[in-house]
Amino acid sequence: MAERLSVLLEVIKFKITILVSFTTGLGYILAANEISVRMFYAIAGIFLLACSASALNHYQERGTDALMKRTRQRPIPSGRIEPSSVLWISFILLLTGSIVLFSGTNLAALVTGYVTFIWYNAVYTPLKKKTAWAIIPGSLVGALPPVAGWLAAGGYLFDIRIMVIALYFFVWQIPHFWLLLILYSEDYERAGFPILTNIFSQVQLKRITAVWLVSTVLIALFIPMFGIINYGVTSIVLLAVSAWMMYSSLRFFFSGGERKLVVSSFLRINFYTLLLITVLSVDKFISLMY
Repeated sequence: MAERLSVLLEVIKFKITILVSFTTGLGYILAANEISVRMFYAIAGIFLLACSASALNHYQERGTDALMKRTRQRPIPSGRIEPSSVLWISFILLLTGSIVLFSGTNLAALVTGYVTFIWYNAVYTPLKKKTAWAIIPGSLVGALPPVAGWLAAGGYLFDIRIMVIALYFFVWQIPHFWLLLILYSEDYERAGFPILTNIFSQVQLKRITAVWLVSTVLIALFIPMFGIINYGVTSIVLLAVSAWMMYSSLRFFFSGGERKLVVSSFLRINFYTLLLITVLSVDKFISLMY
């Protein structure tokens, strides 16, 4: 039983999809005038669709996963689950997530979930084999879950507040991926993916990635200007953690690209994003309570 659960968690890429549920919840709470059960429908529905997309991605990339040291122990290439079973899991999750979103939220949130699903599996996944720049259009996948949450709460699609939040999650994914690429470039090349290390040197790619890290922090610093934050102390906290992340990013820019520092930068930008989600969510939650 424990082994089956472990396989399932790998198939749905739980560590990634749980973050998707956090960003969906952030989008919802920022648009909400009250906390209601609809928020949990939105989070659960988008989470299930993300799990479905991840399972389908495992099926789609089972061949290249088998060629990469980092991924060859994933459930399908390691033989722990049949490819057909993964397809069934994806279908069941897609159906369940659709029902949850349609019955508990609204059509706009459901459509946004479908767009994310299609963009990830039908656009980004095959595009990775065509161009080394696939992550840039592919980053739309991470920008849409907070939009889905926002729409589920009745927010306006083109509200500047959700646009700046979506922009943050769009930009954040690019250095997130390129840091992994720096670490595992040989793996990606072995699997036949076109990679930026064939276009730029390691030093050039490191500096480009550092610029994107800085850009991610700068976008976060613009958030208070759009009426998203309710309390001054929240802005101070955001400024403090952003200063820490900015220092880390500049340090990475001027470094020699040591592996230890690449790993550290990867962990820090992800931790910074979790802090941002937490700070903004707590700020809005307190304002709704009082």
